[in-house]
Amino acid sequence: MADADDVRRVALALPHAVEIASDGFDFRVADKGFVWSYPERTPGKPRVIRLDVAVLFVGDEAEKQALLLGEPEIFFTTPGYQGLPLVLLRLAAVDLDRLTELVTDAWRMRVPHALLNEGEPPGDRAGEALGDRAGAGK
Repeated sequence: MADADDVRRVALALPHAVEIASDGFDFRVADKGFVWSYPERTPGKPRVIRLDVAVLFVGDEAEKQALLLGEPEIFFTTPGYQGLPLVLLRLAAVDLDRLTELVTDAWRMRVPHALLNEGEPPGDRAGEALGDRAGAGK
């Protein structure tokens, strides 16, 4: 079971990833968001930042639909995200290994090629930063 602290550790372990000040978590690479906390909006009520749900960049509608249809217990969407390459991820429904895979994939789709080719491979740095927890299957 993953949580917001796990998202933070995974995201910050990726090269050039930065956290933007927010009420929850919000990670970007080269000013492009790849994972952030879900700002739930209910008509007539103030917005609530959900730390148990992450908004994840997935690249395109085909990937989005594959995730939504293939694993509805993990991924969902709302009308506000219709037509956008984003899915909502129930953090409690994934372990640390799967979270690392998903966040790293989102990062790879957003990082400019010039930064991707610079420095160390992304998988090495993320695994190092997570240490023993990566294999713990939290």
